[in-house]
Amino acid sequence: MTEKHDPIESLLKAVKHNTLSIDEAKQQLSHYDELGFAKIDLHRKKRQGFPEVIFGEGKTKAQLIKIIESLLKHNEIILITRIDKSKANAIIAHYPQLEYHTIANIVCTPIDSIEKTEHYASIICAGTSDLPIAEEAAITTEVMGVSVQRFYDVGVSGIHRLFAHIEAIRKGKVSIVIAGMEGALSSVVSGLVDHPLYSVPTSIGYGANLEGVTTLLAMINSCAPGTSVLNIDNGFGGGYNAAMIVKMIESH
Repeated sequence: MTEKHDPIESLLKAVKHNTLSIDEAKQQLSHYDELGFAKIDLHRKKRQGFPEVIFGEGKTKAQLIKIIESLLKHNEIILITRIDKSKANAIIAHYPQLEYHTIANIVCTPIDSIEKTEHYASIICAGTSDLPIAEEAAITTEVMGVSVQRFYDVGVSGIHRLFAHIEAIRKGKVSIVIAGMEGALSSVVSGLVDHPLYSVPTSIGYGANLEGVTTLLAMINSCAPGTSVLNIDNGFGGGYNAAMIVKMIESH
């Protein structure tokens, strides 16, 4: 068995051998970066395997730029969710090394620069109206270093479209199903695969959909086992959880 790398021990050895100054070591050991309006969690990657993710909604352009500066200073991967076009353009102008995904409303480290897993997650989207949430899930998964296969517009109103891709979906190690309306796609897929499935209800639907509450309740009440349900429109959560599953599989 491969011996686990101890970052603290490596840090102490670097100080001992004068390849790292005491001030540099103190900075690396710091638990967070104090920005006044935010405390950037610098140990998130050590605790959870992935750096702190920035929720873009509600933050100013200036705040976002300062937070990114802190993360880049510590060589962290950047993932900003729920970012509108105006803020995204300001960030890209300041940090042209990042990229903006318009459908997902995400700014991140370039996807192609991140090494991906051999196994993949299946991202399954019911309809075109659900694409922003599906892409939020897909991009999150990819930024976390996990390969994805996208299967879009395969909702139950034309279920033959799903069956045309079912073998490829089954080859994934985890599925994320994104659907609005009555959310039936989640139960259908869960009954056809032998791996974990994360359901993401969207707020897409007519009046009695209640902005996704009906979909959420339908998915929670699914009779198909092996399903975990995320919050309404939480594509990020679905992608994050799916990435953890695949990375855990490949680490063993």
